[in-house]
Parts: sequence; structure tokens; C-alpha cells
Amino acid sequence: MTCFWNISSRLPEDCVSRVLSLTSPKDACRMLVVSTEFRIPAESNVVWDKFVPSDIVSSTTLKFSSKKELFFILSNSILIDGGYKAFALEKSTGRKSYILSARNLSILHSDDINWTWKCIKESRFHEVAELITVNRLEIQGRIRTKTLSPNTNYGAYLLFKISDHAFGLDSIPCEISVTVGERILTNNTAYLRDPDDKKHQLEGLFYRNRAQLMKERVNKGDERIAQKREDGWLEMELGEFFVGDDEISEEEITMSLMEVKGNQLKGGLIVEGIEVRPRRTN
Repeated sequence: MTCFWNISSRLPEDCVSRVLSLTSPKDACRMLVVSTEFRIPAESNVVWDKFVPSDIVSSTTLKFSSKKELFFILSNSILIDGGYKAFALEKSTGRKSYILSARNLSILHSDDINWTWKCIKESRFHEVAELITVNRLEIQGRIRTKTLSPNTNYGAYLLFKISDHAFGLDSIPCEISVTVGERILTNNTAYLRDPDDKKHQLEGLFYRNRAQLMKERVNKGDERIAQKREDGWLEMELGEFFVGDDEISEEEITMSLMEVKGNQLKGGLIVEGIEVRPRRTN
């Protein structure tokens, strides 16, 4: 960027804009504050059109005065596909992220009395799924790599809450995985519990021996636990995957959480969806 700064004053504005369109949203914003000479080319639609995905623009009815304004609207997340998905752009890179709502997931027995669908104010979606009681828990989400940003490492995260009357959810670790067809990319185990819930921590001490026996029924893993999010939900990382050049291949990614071997009745899980977002790099 330093070399560009030195020669940019000798270039026409449209040339400066085209050069900036080959950088990143973060770089373009930096140039906006460097000098008034850069403001017009750095704010032009030539630059920001490169950072806004055309497929999302064509599928929405958003109103905007410039592509730069549209970029920052999308970076704050919008609902798409009839409200069944949330879409956002990463502000620094312009990379895509999605949240598949619970209605967009495959949840075993979600259409019978084992689950209920309800509207809660904490969710960005019209409905979330709340588990009444089952002894076999299966949740899957699918997304095609073509809809994501190329050459990007992604993480998949289950977004959920634990209700006050929850039971049986952490008696045995769930098996979590990310697969492409028959190929398993990541495979692990995780506990469905609120890390700050003192009640479940005490129960874990009382039933430690029983829990150890139950754990032996599942695949070995590092037993991941959920993390608190700023929006109030919990998130559990299901795994990660890499999206290569989208012009070369298109694949379907399956993200799963299953608890099928414990035969333990459970309830009180509230599912908002599965988020697929770029992983942070150091």
C-alpha cells in the first residue's frame, strides 16, 4: 500500500479505484482516512462492487444509495431465503457467513410431539425448535461450498440455549462431525451444557461414575464445551473445513450433532440454528 500511496497522485481516479478493488474492505477504508485525495476513488462503486456478492444483491429488496452503503448493511447481517437463513459479510475481508435457522436444519422427530416450534424475542428468526423429550438426538445442517467464499477456512457452530427445565442433555457426550459425502473432515465429542450453570456442575460431581460409563459408549474426542456469545446464545463448534477455488469444485458440507447410543431421555434444548463463518487467523 505504501508504493501505491506514492504513485496514486499521478493516476486517474478510475485507475485508483480499480487498484483498490483488488485489495480488501479494510484497506479501502484505510485509504478513506489517509487523505481527501483518496476519498472519491475509495468510495466509488467500482471498489465496493467487488466486495458485494451479486447473488445476494439480486435476491434481496434492500435499498441503498451506493455499493459501499450496501456492503455495510450486509456486514450487519440480513435475513434471506424467506427468513430461513441469515447472511453477513465479514467487515475486514468481505468473506461470507451464514446462519441456517432451525427450520433450515434436519432435526430428527422435529415434526411430532417430541419438539415444539416457538417464537422467542432473543432469536433473529421467526421460530426456534425446543426439545420436549427424546432418547435419540440428531441435528444436521447442509451447505454447498459454492455459496461460500473461496480459499477460506470455515468453522461450523451450533447455536442453542438450555432451558431452566432441561434434563438429560449432558449425561453422555454427543458426537459432532463435519463431512463431505462419505469423507469425514472432523470428528469429535461435545457436551450440551451451559458452562456457567452451577446446577449441572454439581450434578456432574454426584453422577461422575455413571457419566464415565456412558462416555465409553461414544467415540473418543476432546469433549468440547459450549461458549457464550455476545448475542446471548451458546455456540458449540461442530468442526471446520476449507473451501478452495469455487471455479474448480462444488461440494455439499454436512454438519452434525448426534447422541444416539445413550438411550437417555432428554429435553430442554433450544436450537436457533447452525452458523458457518470464516475462522479467525492470527
